Formats: sequence, C-alpha cells, structure tokens
Amino acid sequence: MSEPRRLPVVGGRVQCTPKEPVSLDRCRFCVHSARVVVNGREMPSPARAYCTRCRETPDLDMAKVEAILCDDLAGEGFRSITNIIS
Repeated sequence: MSEPRRLPVVGGRVQCTPKEPVSLDRCRFCVHSARVVVNGREMPSPARAYCTRCRETPDLDMAKVEAILCDDLAGEGFRSITNIIS
C-alpha cells in the first residue's frame, strides 16, 4: 500500500482533488482522512477515531490542523464516514 498524501491546510482548505480546494470541515467526516497534523504531531483524524475507538473522538480544534494525511490515492475525493458506520 502506498503512503498517504500529505495535504497542507491553506486558509482552512485542502486540495484533496485537482478540481478545487475543500473546507477542512469535510476532512472531519471523510473516510480518506487518515491522520491530522497539529503542531507537527500526527494523530488520528476525527473520522477514523470515531470509527475505531468506540465512537469517541478526541477534542481536536480543526483550526489548528496544519495538514491532513489522506489515503485517497485513486482521486475519489470526499466520501462520508457516516455511510460506513451507520
């Protein structure tokens, strides 16, 4: 499996597909959002933490996120985690 893409956060948005940047809030609920980087430290994304840790998420201020580690290597773009866990 290839390494996740590191998507920098610029103005509260990330370039997850070539079309246009999307709001960082989408990453909070995206299945492809594997990890977030805050103060240079990687931690599970809210979507993954919710799915794997008894449906609890860490207290994470998305405004402090510097980058998203995205495992969408096929270019699908946003896909909601709620479709998987419901």
